[in-house]
Amino acid sequence: MNLSFQKTFFAIATIFALFAILVVGRSILIPISFALLISFILLPLANRFEKWGVSRMFAALFAILATIFVLGGGIYLFSTQIVSIAGEFSHFQEKVIKIFAEATAWLNSNMRIVPNLEKDELMDQLKNWVSKSSGSLAQQTFSGSAGFLAGLIATAIFIFLFLIYRKGFKDAIILYFPEEKKERAFTMLKSVQQVGQKYLVGVVLIVIIIGIINSVALLIIGIDYPFFFGFLAAIMAIVPYVGTTLGATIPVLYAFMTYDSLWIPIAVIITFWFIQVVESNYLSPRVVGGTLKVNALAAIISIIVGASVWGIAGMILFLPFTAMLRVVCQEYDELKPIALFIGEQNVKAKTIHVEVLDNLKKTIKTRLNKRK
Repeated sequence: MNLSFQKTFFAIATIFALFAILVVGRSILIPISFALLISFILLPLANRFEKWGVSRMFAALFAILATIFVLGGGIYLFSTQIVSIAGEFSHFQEKVIKIFAEATAWLNSNMRIVPNLEKDELMDQLKNWVSKSSGSLAQQTFSGSAGFLAGLIATAIFIFLFLIYRKGFKDAIILYFPEEKKERAFTMLKSVQQVGQKYLVGVVLIVIIIGIINSVALLIIGIDYPFFFGFLAAIMAIVPYVGTTLGATIPVLYAFMTYDSLWIPIAVIITFWFIQVVESNYLSPRVVGGTLKVNALAAIISIIVGASVWGIAGMILFLPFTAMLRVVCQEYDELKPIALFIGEQNVKAKTIHVEVLDNLKKTIKTRLNKRK
């Protein structure tokens, strides 16, 4: 067995072992990963408390409590809106059943799939099915909420520990490096921290900006609960690529079920499409993209791998971790090819959405010039 084959075998075995660890330990690794990222953004706040004379333990505690206070306020506002929307659930249910029954009856009348099928009978069967399914759905929702709450508590505990023992963790990592490379290792750790910190700050800014734009747009259209749907869509946009579409689907369905006019859901679809174009091609590249410096191929691969390993949490976490991996690989000559593969290649390409907007802008300018 030659040396080249041994290295290849070792690399493949390491990759498989890493994936196995990620899958088996997901219940503990996901809270740790979220805690690591959040601790990056809370570190300046904890340092500020320490400069004011607060001990490290209480500084970490105050930073976490401040975050919980802000998030708690947002959750309270969201919960009040959810209660109001839940009061209209029976109306939504009746309308969905009616639409589905009418569509099924029309299809059956034309294709004769089930003989002698009456619309009223079909509606009664659908109501019975919905009432039976609602119990199991409520049970699944409760168990999912309990697991989510347990994950939040574990994440808060890990954040607290990361903030308290951050110096020890950093010193332990630097000890692995030779004396002549310790300064370089310290710079690398600082760069990794800055990538995570700037990424999270950028994501928060994007959520706030897009949430305000969504809410104002829905308010102008005339949708009920505009701030709830606007910020819900903005928060769901944290999930790369698919989050924006899922976030837009909820207000579109609400508009379709609530209003008789089809123009309102169509207006919501067009509005969210335009906002998504602006966010994807102008806001995110300038606010978040500059901090990651990850090309589109590496970003898509990291999101797919993250989704296959950790689900939605992996889609959120693996993108910033890929950017951190790029920073680490840049410091080692052996790993620089990986950094080159992950990093941006300065390729300037326009998406179809942007090309449509550019063509529309050129058309408007041409017509205005002709009028002059």
